Amino acid sequence: MEMKSPMTGTMYKVEVSVGDHITVNDVCFILESMKMEIPVQAERQGKVISIEKIEGDFVQEGDVLLVLEVTE
Repeated sequence: MEMKSPMTGTMYKVEVSVGDHITVNDVCFILESMKMEIPVQAERQGKVISIEKIEGDFVQEGDVLLVLEVTE
C-alpha cells in the first residue's frame, strides 16, 4: 500500500525507517506548509518497505511518501 501526501509542502521530518512496524495513527512524517508543521499519520498498520521522500524534499499533494506492507 502506498501512503500519499495529503497536501503540498516540504518534507520537514521523517519519523520512520525501512523495516519499522507502524500502527494506525502513528506519525510517520511531518510536512511543513505555510510555516506550519503538519503530522502525517498512518491509516493502516504494517511494515515499512520503502521511503520515497527525504527531509528537505518538496512534496506535491498525492506524491507517494512510503510503501507499506499491510498487516492485520
